[in-house]
Amino acid sequence: MLLRVVIADDEDKVCQLIYGLIDWEALGMEVAGIAHNGLEALEMVESLKPDLMITDIRMPGYDGLELIERSKAVSDTLEFIIISGYRHFEYAQHAIKYGVGDYLLKPIKKEELTHTLEQIAEKHKLRTERISKEERLKMRLQSDIDRLRANLFMEVMQKHDMESLTLEKVNEDYHYHFQEGCFQVVVVKYDCGVDEQYDSSIKVLEEKVVQIMNRLLGNECFDMEHFGLENSSYYLLNYDPAHKKQIRKQLKEVLDELSVQKSAFGYVEFTIGAGDAADRIGGIAESYENACRAAAERLVEGTGRLIDHVEIHDQKEHTDVLLSAFNKAMDQALEVLNKDAVLRTVSQLEESVGSISEINGVDIIAVVMEACNTYVMLVKKNQLPFSNAGIPEKFEKYALRCGKPDEIFRYLSDLISESMDSILKDKQEENIRPIRQAKQYIQQNYMKSITLDDVSSVAGFNATYFSSLFKKETGSNFVEYLSEIRMNRAKDLLKETNMSIAAVCEAVGYNDLKHFTKSFKKAAGIKPGEYRKLYS
Repeated sequence: MLLRVVIADDEDKVCQLIYGLIDWEALGMEVAGIAHNGLEALEMVESLKPDLMITDIRMPGYDGLELIERSKAVSDTLEFIIISGYRHFEYAQHAIKYGVGDYLLKPIKKEELTHTLEQIAEKHKLRTERISKEERLKMRLQSDIDRLRANLFMEVMQKHDMESLTLEKVNEDYHYHFQEGCFQVVVVKYDCGVDEQYDSSIKVLEEKVVQIMNRLLGNECFDMEHFGLENSSYYLLNYDPAHKKQIRKQLKEVLDELSVQKSAFGYVEFTIGAGDAADRIGGIAESYENACRAAAERLVEGTGRLIDHVEIHDQKEHTDVLLSAFNKAMDQALEVLNKDAVLRTVSQLEESVGSISEINGVDIIAVVMEACNTYVMLVKKNQLPFSNAGIPEKFEKYALRCGKPDEIFRYLSDLISESMDSILKDKQEENIRPIRQAKQYIQQNYMKSITLDDVSSVAGFNATYFSSLFKKETGSNFVEYLSEIRMNRAKDLLKETNMSIAAVCEAVGYNDLKHFTKSFKKAAGIKPGEYRKLYS
């Protein structure tokens, strides 16, 4: 059974272009209907029960997003491809949230649309289980091959020994089809800032990069593999040395195409870091290191460019001095819980890093990562209440999505600021807890002859410190608070019982009637007997 497709665009020529670009039957599809507004398109969803809709993001009637939402309510398995020249991040982002299969920007490229349709057809087969045993076996085998090929990348990233590798062994063990020639690792780095709303779009970005790289470089290489990690796409290229200049030219073209794609996502910047081309398979580890260093250099040279050579400057002596000063200043600021001083320490580190004239991008990343780890270590050393144990991991994830040093330092400062707010709040709670215990003890034992020593012992502090803490947190000293509790209880007894003044005096913890009367008059403005006449 063919997959049923509806094309929806308010421009008929766009609909006809999409219809004419594709050999639908060859893909196992048929165009069941063409709509020119959102209302027509929704009616077709209800009447034709399509499997896929290709729609513009902006149309009369219902716009693309509303159409997707309403259509999903009719059929939650309906797939969507968005085709649009309307390049605003929030539209693509919301579309992705609704489960859109892909987005394509005008002008539409036949190869890109075909590739997307093939992927959707494959996914549909899997979901409906309309595939033969042979097809299942083939897919499982391909999945195993993909894992094997990815394992080579993992070993490179984990710095395993690559020097002993031979072409034959790699092809046999990892299922590659390498030939003698050049071996080069390339990193496509995408920076979209620290906003968590971009998390869902990273995968779509990666798929776009893969499509473009395969289309522009696939024919130039003997073999090429991709490995995606968080906010970077890594590629291992194997090609004829005679194609070296062409490969570089194609990488620049990849960057040009990506600059068009980025407009669909609002804030996103692409950089390509290319390692040196090695003439043997054992050189891929070094090429990988060079590619990562080149990608990091965007922090110095700027994003949106191909960086394929980095002059290394050893700045360890400088950075060690900066980190030592940061450690000392941060320790002092945390010891006295001075949030302003803590944030000032981060700001001073940023200024100091910026003053090093020949610092490399990898050094900037190393310094800021070390600063984050130092903060966490010093918080623990000072035994501060720390509920943000995941800070280093969160910082590494989002900081590496920043394309400028000031963005990274600002994110570090924001994270530390949030952490300090939490610490100060917890510290205040920590201080208040023994005060609550002390108040509860006083309220339960006010009728007894209790002392400051008794209450401070319950709170777990010495009398001097507790007296100061109690005054700070309640606004009253211990004697004043105890007297207030006793006087309030005395008022209740005078109003609600027929107990004698002497009995009330004893019931609220006083042994001396004269002292009680004097204290009561000071608190209520009148003597106990007069108070009873007025309020009983």
